[in-house]
Amino acid sequence: MSKAFVKSLSQLNKALIRRLNALIIRAQPPPARPDGRVATTTLDALPARGGGGSVAVCKVEGGLLRSSSAFPYFMLVALEAGGLLRGLFLMLLYPALLLLGHGRAIKVMAFVSFLGLKKDSFRAGRAALPRLLLEDVSAVVFDAVVASPSPSPRRRCVCVSAMPRAMVEPFLKEYLGVGADAVVAPEMREFRGRYLGVMQDEGELLRGLDVEKVIASEEKAGGSDVVVGVGGLGSSFAQLFQKHCKEVYVPTESARRRGHALPRRRYPKPLIFHDGRIAFRPTPAATLAMFMWLPLGAALAVVRIASFLILPFSLSVPLLAALGMYSRLIANSSAASTNLFACNHRSLIDPLYVAAGAGRTDLAAATYSISRLSEVLSPIPTFRLTRDRAADRAAMQAKLSRGPGGGRGSGGLVVCPEGTTCREPFLLRFSPLFAELGRDVAPVALHSSVGMFHGTTAGGWKALDPLFLLMNPVPAYIVQFLDTITSGGGGGGPEAARAAANDVQRRIAEALGYTCTGLTRRDKYLMLAGNEGLVDVDHGAKKKTASTNYN
Repeated sequence: MSKAFVKSLSQLNKALIRRLNALIIRAQPPPARPDGRVATTTLDALPARGGGGSVAVCKVEGGLLRSSSAFPYFMLVALEAGGLLRGLFLMLLYPALLLLGHGRAIKVMAFVSFLGLKKDSFRAGRAALPRLLLEDVSAVVFDAVVASPSPSPRRRCVCVSAMPRAMVEPFLKEYLGVGADAVVAPEMREFRGRYLGVMQDEGELLRGLDVEKVIASEEKAGGSDVVVGVGGLGSSFAQLFQKHCKEVYVPTESARRRGHALPRRRYPKPLIFHDGRIAFRPTPAATLAMFMWLPLGAALAVVRIASFLILPFSLSVPLLAALGMYSRLIANSSAASTNLFACNHRSLIDPLYVAAGAGRTDLAAATYSISRLSEVLSPIPTFRLTRDRAADRAAMQAKLSRGPGGGRGSGGLVVCPEGTTCREPFLLRFSPLFAELGRDVAPVALHSSVGMFHGTTAGGWKALDPLFLLMNPVPAYIVQFLDTITSGGGGGGPEAARAAANDVQRRIAEALGYTCTGLTRRDKYLMLAGNEGLVDVDHGAKKKTASTNYN
């Protein structure tokens, strides 16, 4: 090997190392203005509330967010809005993205993630991304520029981002309380209702922005106040920092590494609802592991479904445990003679775990919006609710009264009074319909966890719910039977039924350590899917509102 060839390889290696280092240390301080107004320092010196100006300009990526890469956010959009093939293509582009600067990489990722998507049906920014973004918020930056501890006045925070506005605005407005006029981010260009994959140019965005109103209004109102800035990744929107910020604080890589994420209990708005199939943070390594797992996971899901369908509970439960489905049962003797079970709703297989835990094959599940495929695959009987209170009450009474003797052989019923699933440690409002049946009720507290895929969806294809749920490597369930609640005959009227439903909700929440809410199925679907969560029943009969019939 010639010396010239070795020298050229060495030079190429050094050039690649310089490019990769640029990806790691991207928080470039904005250049100083000619008048010397801007002073840059590290984030450690960022003043607390009341110690600095009343206005803060904060870069989202690398500033407000701790991560040094925007790849997971675009990958989530690609997977949730575009599908697995689009996500795979973005994954294959990752080595090339490493050779690009932060700004160019974001443009490429935005093109791949958004090209061809319908603007009106794009809900990943509102339904899926907030969870991922909230988990990455820096507690230090949040306390300094976003939080509003009493009695200090709230500092106006202007958030700037090189990511598309459709990705960051719902998170900033709805969960951090940033004003609608205080989000500076490029729009995605569209044509006939579909995204073209091209973002608005930074210069065009700034020319169409009333900067004095967005940033400098507080500065004008209080002449003694200063505007502070928190820098981040890349050099986008540098002129905003140069023109309006007297001091700019730049988080170093070491500060990001030792910084802590904002605890869940300190979220300005609790994260109760979110959608999407991806349950993990889609970093390059984690995404690659997911794609490698998919073939094995699909085969494993088929075997698990077959075990549910073919084998009795006495055999399927230990076999499924050997196949990676962890479960824990906390029994209660008072539930042995009860035919009506009310549980919180975590996934579509909740009634199966209740039936297996009770050792009952005669239990039926009352359902509303599961797919026909899920009904066919269910190893226990199911019947659909119609959202007509009188008809549903009669159907449930008939199921509970079936068979002679009124004992164990009469048939039992599992109901999920929340009416829809909730992934977070919250309980939605319980419908009192089950408490109007005049039967003793056995509350069942369910806790589930998944590591790769969510088995529920508000805006996706529900027929795939069982497949995604059972594709998880090690899904886990905890089933706890609580003390039976005596109904007293159910003669107390609607108020007594509602009090009983609230009591069941409270007991389940206490057993799980969850928080009770007054939210309903309608609230969830309005937020995540843009509809009220109604489905057609009785072959196209008129839809009925959930709030009128059950809540």
